Amino acid sequence: MIDRRQLLTGASASAVVALGLGTASRANAQDGPIKVGSILDLSGGLEIYGKPPADAATFAVEELNAQGGLLDREVELILFDSQSDMQLYAQYAQELALKHQVHAAHAGITSASREVIRPVFGRFNTLYFYNMQYEGGVCDRNTFATGVTPAQTIQKLVPHAMGMWGKKVYQVSADYNYGQITSKWVRRYVEENGGEIVGDDFFPLNVTEFGPAIGQVTGSGCDILWSSLVGGAHMGFYRQWGAAGMLGKIPIASTTFALGNEHIMLNPSEVNGLRVSYNYFQEIETPANQAFVEKWHARFGADYPYISELAMSTYQGIMLWAEAVRTAGTTDRMALIETLETGIGIDAPSGRVTIHPQTHHVLVDVHIAEVQDHAMRVVETFPQQPPTDTAEVCDLIQNPDDNQQYEPKV
Repeated sequence: MIDRRQLLTGASASAVVALGLGTASRANAQDGPIKVGSILDLSGGLEIYGKPPADAATFAVEELNAQGGLLDREVELILFDSQSDMQLYAQYAQELALKHQVHAAHAGITSASREVIRPVFGRFNTLYFYNMQYEGGVCDRNTFATGVTPAQTIQKLVPHAMGMWGKKVYQVSADYNYGQITSKWVRRYVEENGGEIVGDDFFPLNVTEFGPAIGQVTGSGCDILWSSLVGGAHMGFYRQWGAAGMLGKIPIASTTFALGNEHIMLNPSEVNGLRVSYNYFQEIETPANQAFVEKWHARFGADYPYISELAMSTYQGIMLWAEAVRTAGTTDRMALIETLETGIGIDAPSGRVTIHPQTHHVLVDVHIAEVQDHAMRVVETFPQQPPTDTAEVCDLIQNPDDNQQYEPKV
């Protein structure tokens, strides 16, 4: 695991680690390292989301190099800590593209950070992978999104939760583009399933006091509380919810909870019974996943808290890129885009992961799980779910010059 206390400090006050033996003098040589860039929030308030993907990127690159690298060349990871600062995201994206001339970038946590760096990588023709669960709708030929989207998770969890608990839903969401757009998807799927949204609250990422909001929820008459809260500060909501004696009285469904391993950090008395939906849970009982977990713990320690959805989607994103490099026999950006657009895939610890050519998103298995004593109990599985939300608005095969993020129509 990267020691956060020992990250190197550069002239731009960044934290950057280069994993690999390549040197700057070899970077432009054909036999030099193949460079992979990454920018993640390792500090600054969103580090609960950034550290597991950083470990996953390290793990993936080390695994590739243990197998001989790619195209008989070593793979080098250049990792920046954005410090959860959008200005640093923009600065480091430009450094990766121009100074380090990376062959591909796997970067960004929040949708806000993605929309800062996506145009930069596009401008400088740097192939970009966004490996996080997000609200969907990005349609950009230079970008591949390997995380799950609302049609793969929210669309499954909404009818599941309503069938168990009732049709009146109250939403609490993070107040930035992810939370705002996700709340629209929740509303759409709730209404499509015959339910209603009885309240909406949005909270900036630095809000820690939720007493008044909890009072509004409990007085709303809702059957379900839907949480799209994000970040370390918002963990306070669950603590205050439990302290108010609400756990179990109004059940909670979420497609953000546990992405930062909140279920490990919070007391079971605060979150047991909460239901979530993702592509990956550490508890998936397949030989491939059990072997992966064993290797992960051998690398990072048996006491590693939890291998999160965001860690797995980062690992899968890098391995999809690596498969494209092997198949194409080159690191050329357009050759890799065209190869990925053939619909290549990999067998990952989470199951089969396949590029959806029209949207540059992925088809994956999706699961619903219940939080249970710092672990996840998988209760329902949906094999090979397509990104139908983004496919409603995006077809990069027919319209390769499209370059925007669409929002849902509700």
